[in-house]
Amino acid sequence: MTDPRILLLPGWQNSGPGHWQTLWESVHGDRRVEQHDWMRPLRGDWSARLEEEVLASPGPVVLAAHSLGCILVAAWAAHSRNTHKVRGALLVAPGDVERDDLRQLIPGWAPIVRKPLPFPAVMIAANDDPYCEAPRSQQLARDWGARFIDAGPGGHLNAESGLGEWPEGRKLLNEISKEKN
Repeated sequence: MTDPRILLLPGWQNSGPGHWQTLWESVHGDRRVEQHDWMRPLRGDWSARLEEEVLASPGPVVLAAHSLGCILVAAWAAHSRNTHKVRGALLVAPGDVERDDLRQLIPGWAPIVRKPLPFPAVMIAANDDPYCEAPRSQQLARDWGARFIDAGPGGHLNAESGLGEWPEGRKLLNEISKEKN
């Protein structure tokens, strides 16, 4: 069985130097899906970039998404004909782009696609995330058919959360990578 390529899907404004996604890219050689515009994200453009990366991967992929990257996974999966290449997804701290303040900051991403994902997924979110209330994260996980893990207090599970290389998240990713659809 071929090891999957890990595709990192950062959220709005990308993941900075101390973010677990950046550290995973550096330490494990995971591949960041670079977007054309991190500051003014367009759902169609971001979906097209993800599609390009999935198609360019010689074998299966696993998606490791953070924040807006989680919303991207749902939007892309609803339209792609290449979801069979995805072995699974780790969805971390989705941003609630249907909330009024975020809808204005990041227009064009609401409504959130609520269809079940056609591949296994695990969502982990903190119960004090400032960008998505715990009940909303849990509902998104149910809508997407993802197993939900409550991370407890931890904010947006980003660099400011002090996760470093985040070995717990990597363990979850490794579990997903080994699952069979």
